[in-house]
Amino acid sequence: MAKTTFDEQSYTADGDDPGLGDEAMQAIRTAQQMWADGPVANATARFPLRKNRFSTLSDVEVPDLVTPSDVDLQYLTDLGFPGQYPFTRGVQPTMYRGRLWTMRMFAGFGSPAQTNERFRYLLDQGQTGLSTAFDFPTLMGYDSDSPLSLGEVGMCGVAVDTLHDMEILFDQIPLEKVTTSMTINGPAAVLLAFYVALADKRGISRDKIGGTVQNDCLKEFIAQHAWVVPPRPAMRLVTDTVEFCTQEVPRWNSVSISGYHIREAGSTAAQELAFTLADGLEYVKWAIERGIDVDDFAPRLSFFFDVHNDFFEEIAKFRAARRMWARFMKERFGAKNPRSMMLRTHAQTAGVSLTAQQPYNNVARVAMQGLAAVLGGTQSLHTNSLDETYALPTEDSVTIALRTQQIVAEESGVTNTIDPLGGSYFVEWMTNEIEREALDYIRKIDEMGGMVDAVERGYPQREIGAAAYRLQQQIDDQEKIVVGVNGYHSDGDGPKIPLLRIDEQVQKDQVASLAEVKAGRSRVEVEKTLAAVRAAATGNDNMMPPMIAAASAYCTEQEICDVLRDVFGQHQDRPEF
Repeated sequence: MAKTTFDEQSYTADGDDPGLGDEAMQAIRTAQQMWADGPVANATARFPLRKNRFSTLSDVEVPDLVTPSDVDLQYLTDLGFPGQYPFTRGVQPTMYRGRLWTMRMFAGFGSPAQTNERFRYLLDQGQTGLSTAFDFPTLMGYDSDSPLSLGEVGMCGVAVDTLHDMEILFDQIPLEKVTTSMTINGPAAVLLAFYVALADKRGISRDKIGGTVQNDCLKEFIAQHAWVVPPRPAMRLVTDTVEFCTQEVPRWNSVSISGYHIREAGSTAAQELAFTLADGLEYVKWAIERGIDVDDFAPRLSFFFDVHNDFFEEIAKFRAARRMWARFMKERFGAKNPRSMMLRTHAQTAGVSLTAQQPYNNVARVAMQGLAAVLGGTQSLHTNSLDETYALPTEDSVTIALRTQQIVAEESGVTNTIDPLGGSYFVEWMTNEIEREALDYIRKIDEMGGMVDAVERGYPQREIGAAAYRLQQQIDDQEKIVVGVNGYHSDGDGPKIPLLRIDEQVQKDQVASLAEVKAGRSRVEVEKTLAAVRAAATGNDNMMPPMIAAASAYCTEQEICDVLRDVFGQHQDRPEF
């Protein structure tokens, strides 16, 4: 693949729109120094600061006060207006005045029938989009009857082995009216093939179905470690889905470039931003080298970010992300369509921030994180449930999580104006600071040849591991307090909360159902369609059409993934010491 190097000149937009003059800036600096020497010094003498050092969750030093003299900001070129390049203030001109964000609650557990029941319950409660969690065997490309799946079927998500399961999962749900997000990566092409085959079987035109498949193979090698094939063939699969969706399923987001799992693995906010955008740049590069025009596919790329506890750091991260992506798409790849430059994102509150100790505290954490996502300008939001540190959420806890979003939307007042924090000296300073640090990482990745090369060297993996270790040290040393964990303890074990239990009978029933599907299908069609998948994988043809044909023949996920593993080999994680 061609290598792209970082170009500071091509990244930075030109423009010298007016701001405060040098004389005004100097007057502010002088007044600030007088304030620090007088009122601040006097107050500090009477009331010493709470601690010697103030920093964000990501350990960015926070100044005591930010003034215009501290912020290097050109209003029109760096900030601009909502819905206009570089989209720092949001991707829509009216933001939530025109339309609220999509409220999604992650759902998926046990059998397809159980998850379908939860889907329909959430839609009845006012949810406006579906977000599907799959169990670990499905995430790894194994069927429920595999020995490797023992004890895991339906436990952390829904088990989907064939098109038959997809038919049950979306029973009575109009695919042409509800958008569906599927959190699947290594076998994403296979699950997308199942979904398209389902639409075909129902007679729904492919251009009518909308949704997102996560399909972010690079972050799997960086953070979550659920893969099917090694990095380079995995990138080919992603590129095949981008090409197929561009041509056949134009309302589908073919890749949801995910920082969520990078952050959950322990990265800082700047690392999450840098590695996520670097992954996105790699997908764009591969698609362009496939011969796809950037403006034909880039408008359907989406992102997925974590929302952690540090309120202003998270808001600034979203702002920096939009500005950086817009400039990269315009300057590096020559995008002409403004929609190609828009970073549209889903957000999810930080699962890693939830605590088993004092679990009701998680309601407050999720509310603040959800508010940060909205003030940051997300297009879609999932709020975690208070019990998810123990198990999959109950109906009651997931309803509280959904109501949290609805309270932010309807009662907080933050949706009444567009970008309420735009122009805050501290927010703009933090945005610049996160952007600066993220650009340093992207520059290093470019020098390595791109994200695939960096992943193969283990670079982002090492950086995340080091950041996670530093944060844990700060928690252990009580430099950073986690309420109920290393500070503000309660007597006893805390309140007992009801938990959702997955019956082990789910695995037996799922295996029996799979056996019935296998017995009732055409063996000839199975062998024929799997041979076509092998031929496409061995050659250069797009693998999506034969995968859809295999799905329609009720080939299983593992049967298709085993073909890919056989052709492309398997990946072994790089050891780090």
